Amino acid sequence: MKSRTSVLSVALFLSLFIIFVSCVNQKSEWKGTIVEVDGVTVVRNPKEPMYGENVFSLEEEQSIGEAEGREEYMFSEIGTIAIDDEERIYISDWKETHIKVFDKDGMYLITIGRKGQGPGEFERISGMQITHQKELLVFDMNMRRLSFFTVDGKLIETLSISELRPFKLNMNSKRNFIITSVTLDLMNNQSITEFKIYDANLSLLKTIATPSPRNIFNPFDSFFIWELAKDDNIVYGYNETYELQILDSGGKIIEKIVKEYDPVKITKEEKQEAEKKYSSPNKIEYPQFRPAYQYFILDDDDRIYVQTFEKTEDGNGYFYDIFDSKGRYVAKIPLRFTPRILKKDKLYTIEEDEEGFQMVKRYKVTWRY
Repeated sequence: MKSRTSVLSVALFLSLFIIFVSCVNQKSEWKGTIVEVDGVTVVRNPKEPMYGENVFSLEEEQSIGEAEGREEYMFSEIGTIAIDDEERIYISDWKETHIKVFDKDGMYLITIGRKGQGPGEFERISGMQITHQKELLVFDMNMRRLSFFTVDGKLIETLSISELRPFKLNMNSKRNFIITSVTLDLMNNQSITEFKIYDANLSLLKTIATPSPRNIFNPFDSFFIWELAKDDNIVYGYNETYELQILDSGGKIIEKIVKEYDPVKITKEEKQEAEKKYSSPNKIEYPQFRPAYQYFILDDDDRIYVQTFEKTEDGNGYFYDIFDSKGRYVAKIPLRFTPRILKKDKLYTIEEDEEGFQMVKRYKVTWRY
């Protein structure tokens, strides 16, 4: 009798546990709308996501970087990272002006480049990308030059982009270049940003956007953000409002994702701190609220991770709004670090310890929906 009672108790516990987990993970009905307006799909999202925080979890898998020990595992100042299809990890070092390559298990393989102005050398590594042609593309802002390498570090070719003055650059599968250029107007304390598409010969194909000039000394000003998706679509947004636009490879708008949100107020302390940091010759009228969001990144399942200005309870991180491949708001998650790359259910970050020592970490991502 006692044994039977124990079995029944365990069975009852497991049943309640399964029901609990099922209820916790159960999605609510999506309360948004999807309509077509003038040939553009418009997805309107409510403030609340479809799922709770528990729908997303991270598990640390790997850390690359040593404060002391083997030189090939040490970094002076990590700049950018890139991941290829074999999950090799490319880590640029701004101070050392080279790129270290590691295999998927974190074992050092090779170092690419060094400081200099010759072929295969760098002045400042401003960005890296693994192209659709399985090349490593390195953008050097100081030299206004692109360098193409094989994934094992052999230089293929270099391309001067001095006429374009790019600030951010990506290349799509057609070898067209998506470029952000920024021109500073110091006399009027403004920066002028242009967002354009060029072909492989650097001929202009289309100007996507030229927002109004931005105040150089106002850190709370709105600005535009974009990322290149795997299918050559471009996700673009001007964060004055919470609207993301999906553009095709030619720059035509095919979808809009809109979300309701509560704006984050700029505190008096933040304004005082900004005035100390940015010495403007003119008095700046700061806005009352932060922009709608501050950053976004894409994964290879067409999810969009939008970093908001809402801080976590401990103040050491931010909340991210996650949109699925249909543009629906599915989750709101807290992260204490900025995700740099999301690929094959792996999240890569650049982090540092209490002493300021930097490392690249990889986390396994689990979605429960």
